[in-house]
Amino acid sequence: MTIKVIIFDCDGTLVDSEVLANEVLVDYLAECGHVMTVEIAVRAYTGIKMAECVADLERRFRTPMPDRFIDVYRERMTSAFADRLRPVRGADALLSSLELPVYIASSGPREKIQNSLNVTGLQGYFSGRDSIFSAYELGHWKPDPAFYRAVIDRLGVLPTDAVVIEDSLPGIRSALGAGVVTIALGPGERLSGELAGAIYAADLLEAGEIVRGLVEERERVP
Repeated sequence: MTIKVIIFDCDGTLVDSEVLANEVLVDYLAECGHVMTVEIAVRAYTGIKMAECVADLERRFRTPMPDRFIDVYRERMTSAFADRLRPVRGADALLSSLELPVYIASSGPREKIQNSLNVTGLQGYFSGRDSIFSAYELGHWKPDPAFYRAVIDRLGVLPTDAVVIEDSLPGIRSALGAGVVTIALGPGERLSGELAGAIYAADLLEAGEIVRGLVEERERVP
């Protein structure tokens, strides 16, 4: 039983987009007359389907969001990304060191994923269309385990053949629920209860060491 593929989330895992995206959201909300902090937005909406974010905003503020809210938000986010988006520290070093096939599995639209990779210079690691999986094409969203089950199925491997690297709680839940070895970036204190099966990594550099250790461990098993 060997590890055959490494699957990365995109936002917050490979590209440092979560705070930036939520700064854009908070500024747009302020224009609409609604007050929210970036910290609250990050906690509430990281890894969540955009339609669910809007539904939650409408519940919070007890009013519909403006027409084309999502379209305008995405346009502003794309502009902000072009100027300020950067790769997560260690992303390029890790991707260039891995000898296994790498893939991206994200809740975002394919266009957003590809734009983020292009802006941050990581596109060369995921150049084929089959290297990217978008929830909008799979028809499943994190935290539903069906999201990662669909990714694994399309890759033609078993859950035990893969390692997922995620930063968001929805992503961690989806991967663990699908039975995939999951490396969780971010605060380690989150990894209790149903998330206790995830492997904590302080950053991508540590995640890379964990991946290499897992590969070596599997290779030693007869």
